[in-house]
Amino acid sequence: MATTSYFQLHRCSPISLSLSSRCSCPCRPSPSKTLVLTRHRAKLGHLDLLFDGNRRALGLGRNGALASRRLIAVAARAEPERLSEDNAHQEVHKGHKLSMSEDAVSEHQQKASQLKKRIFFGLGIGLSVGIVVLAGGWVFTAAVAAAVFVGAREYFELVRSHGITAGMTPPPRYVSRVCSVICALMPLVTLYRGQIDVSVTSAAFFVAMALLLQRGNPRFAQLSSTMFGLFYCGYLPCFWVKLRCGLAAPALNTSFGSAWPILLGGQAHWTVGLVATLISFSSIIAADTYAFLGGKAFGRTPLTTVSPKKTWEGTIVGLGGCIATSVVLSRIFCWPKSLLSAIAFGFLNFFGSVFGDLTESMIKRDAGVKDSGSLIPGHGGILDRVDSYMFTGALAYSFVKTFLPLYGV
Repeated sequence: MATTSYFQLHRCSPISLSLSSRCSCPCRPSPSKTLVLTRHRAKLGHLDLLFDGNRRALGLGRNGALASRRLIAVAARAEPERLSEDNAHQEVHKGHKLSMSEDAVSEHQQKASQLKKRIFFGLGIGLSVGIVVLAGGWVFTAAVAAAVFVGAREYFELVRSHGITAGMTPPPRYVSRVCSVICALMPLVTLYRGQIDVSVTSAAFFVAMALLLQRGNPRFAQLSSTMFGLFYCGYLPCFWVKLRCGLAAPALNTSFGSAWPILLGGQAHWTVGLVATLISFSSIIAADTYAFLGGKAFGRTPLTTVSPKKTWEGTIVGLGGCIATSVVLSRIFCWPKSLLSAIAFGFLNFFGSVFGDLTESMIKRDAGVKDSGSLIPGHGGILDRVDSYMFTGALAYSFVKTFLPLYGV
């Protein structure tokens, strides 16, 4: 039986171990020393020799051995332990792969849920905006004022964020709140007075005086960011009120007017301002949609470092979609009568939307944030939704008011 045990020794791969705990034979090294069994093996006939790698061989004879059965049993357990370690590594590797797969599935589900939210709330916002535009008057103006107030609050919060304040001094918080209220009042003043130039100039003067007379050291960065906020969030949106409510000339050739209910204003309700606002809003939506789809399908060349995800290919597709939408709607509403005017109107709407989008992207990038807020699920803040409309209202109003003879009727 002893001989059989010795012959089984060549099946195992000995490992480093201490003999101090295995036996107390006087022929062993002292308990303080550790005997290291390496993998060096010599086979003589039916005899295996294990070397300690540094000194002499351990002699294992046919009729006896220097090592005891207990040592052989310990060495024989080394290979199963090594196999168990390999199995453990394999299980860890499998678990890592499974975790990565679960993360990918979770990310895909999150993106799908985000897309559903965007579509659901986007359709809701589009329907609500369409009703507000059709209503016009104080309903439209009140909606613009509410959006302006929230957008102004988001803008001044971006200005106060760590990304921007690292290189400048933000305006005091009370000045930001006062400016938000002033911006919200501008559309209302525009509706009932028609012009806000004097009002805006007066408001800017008093805000500048408040900044200059504040305690501490007034900084030019405070003045510039505040004045731009009044212009960007307050003055520019007022042109939509001018366009929708100020251009009251009837769109005589529009077939929708003859079929419009008398209780809702009849044919007189369909003015040049209403038709121009509908076409402009629809063109901006088409520009954003076609640019997104074109960028996904063909996007290769980055448009600008301000917004790395925008591409020239997507921009070109968006331009085509915007002009096509403007031309199609001009044929439906019979305004403007000239095809060239409809194409030019589409060009202006597109470039105004792109410039507004890039401006807001620059502000967010300096602020170090992805969205201006979290008011609208799946879309971000108000500024994230209306950035394309900021400069477009002024361009559309100026085009209709100045360049179209008889307002394009």
